Amino acid sequence: MSPDVISAPAMVDTPKPDRAHSRARAARRRKAVVLLARVLLLVAVLGLWEVLSRTEAIDPFNFSMPSKIWDQIYTWVTHGTALGSIGEQIWVTLQEALLGWVIGVVAGVLFGIALGRIAFLADVLGPYIKVLNSIPRIVLAPIFVIWFGLGPSSKVASAVVLVFFPVFFNAFQGAREVDRNLVANARILGASDRRVTLQVVIPSATSWIFTSLHVSFGFALIGAIVGEYIGATKGVGLLVAQSQGTFNAAGVYAAMVILAVVALVAEGLLTFAERRIFRWKPSESQD
Repeated sequence: MSPDVISAPAMVDTPKPDRAHSRARAARRRKAVVLLARVLLLVAVLGLWEVLSRTEAIDPFNFSMPSKIWDQIYTWVTHGTALGSIGEQIWVTLQEALLGWVIGVVAGVLFGIALGRIAFLADVLGPYIKVLNSIPRIVLAPIFVIWFGLGPSSKVASAVVLVFFPVFFNAFQGAREVDRNLVANARILGASDRRVTLQVVIPSATSWIFTSLHVSFGFALIGAIVGEYIGATKGVGLLVAQSQGTFNAAGVYAAMVILAVVALVAEGLLTFAERRIFRWKPSESQD
C-alpha cells in the first residue's frame, strides 16, 4: 500500500439502543419508585397517627394507635382469641367468602351471558334485575340470618348477593360487546348457537368478567363479615362485633388490618391468574 494513502478510520456500527430493553428498564425503575413512595406514605401516615394519639391530639380511646393495633394482632396470633385461634377465625371467614364468591361468580356469568345472548330473556327479566339491584343488599343480611340461622349459610348468602350483580352486569355487557363480524363469520362456517356462545362470546367476554372479579372478591368478604357481625359463632366479623362491644378500638382496627391482608393476597392471586390467561395482551402501549 502506498505510504501516501492514509487509511480512513474504520466506521464502527454502534448498535442502536434496544428500545424494548430501555423501556423495560424504565418500567422497573418506575415500579421501584412507586413501591418506595407507597412505603414512605404508609410509614408517614402510621407515624403521624401514632404521634397524634400519644400527644392526645386525637382521642386514643376512640382512634387507638398503630402500636396498640400491632400488640392486639400479636396477642391474637400468639395467644389466640376468646373464640379460638386467629387462624381459625380467618379460615371460617375465608371459607364463607370463597364459597359465596364462587357461587356469585358462576351465577353472574351464566345469567349475564344468557341475557346478553337472548334478547327475549333480557326483555322479560331486565326490570326485575334492575329492581333487585336497587335494593341495598347489606340490609338483606339480617333476613338471611333469620332464614338460614347463625351458621355459615347466611354468610354465604350475603356474599352471593353482593358478588352476583357486578359480575352479572360485566358478563352481560361483555356478551353484548362481542364483535358482530366474529359471530357472523362463525355462523357462516356452520357454528351452532351453542358453539358460537362457547367459542366466540365467552372468550370475548372473559376480559370483562375478570374486571369484575377483582372487585367482587372484596364484596364477598364484606358479605361474610357483615353476616358474622350480625350473628355468628365464629369468624373475623364476630371479632369485630366483640371488640366493638368491649370498646376495644385496637381490636376493631386489628381485624380490619387482617381483612385487608387477606383481600390483598386474593387480589394478587387474581392478578397473577389474569396475566397468565391474557399473556397475549400487550402489557403497555407501543410507541
